[in-house]
Amino acid sequence: MDLSLRTVTVMRYILPLREGGSLPALAEADDDFKYVLKFRGGGHGVKMLISELLGGKIAQALGLQIPELVFANLDVDFGRTEADEEIQDLLKFSEGLNLGLHFLSGAIAYDPSVKTDPLLASKIVWLDAFITNIDRTFKNTNLLMWHKELWVIDNGASFYFHHSWENFEKHALSPFAYIKEHVLLKQATMLDEADIFAKTLLNEQIFREIVELIPLEWLDWKDTEMTPEEIKEVYFNFMKTRLENSINFVNEAKHARG
Repeated sequence: MDLSLRTVTVMRYILPLREGGSLPALAEADDDFKYVLKFRGGGHGVKMLISELLGGKIAQALGLQIPELVFANLDVDFGRTEADEEIQDLLKFSEGLNLGLHFLSGAIAYDPSVKTDPLLASKIVWLDAFITNIDRTFKNTNLLMWHKELWVIDNGASFYFHHSWENFEKHALSPFAYIKEHVLLKQATMLDEADIFAKTLLNEQIFREIVELIPLEWLDWKDTEMTPEEIKEVYFNFMKTRLENSINFVNEAKHARG
């Protein structure tokens, strides 16, 4: 499986998508495609981009439908013509590599009343319990229907342990109680099957490949003395430990369903 990312250059800022604190935007790149851009200068900075990257690539490795992720290069002069000062600041602080998701033109938000295949629902619940994604709820589904298929978007609220960056082992073993809020939980009747499926696809090699995708410029953190390589190792060990102990969050999800 090819987990690599293309790099594009942002040519045109189209409009802000005022959702949440990260101020994503619709933009056009030099490949003539439109992308939903997530900016390093937004809310949680590069850590949100790392969550989006790692979570998206794990979703891809599991065979789930997710828009193509690309590195999106933002030139230093890009925001100077922007009239909105808030957006101008966001663009100024986002110079360099950002993250884009291919824009699914014509997609509609997932309606929770629509029946979903139980195995697919279970795979998505498994994914979100694994990556500790707190933001796929009835309030904010972060799922789209496109060409009659269910697409996973927006994994930026996952791997939340990295905001405190303490005791990753404890977080890796967490049963993840937030799964009780998941929009697809009631339809996820095949969690054991999803767990077996995920373990046939995910392994240390995949985790290593995914972690190595994190750009070094996203790992220059002020809140730790760790080197970029040491930070990558923590993410790798978090995923390795979490997969080995998936029974913890699978049982929690089954219990929450009950």
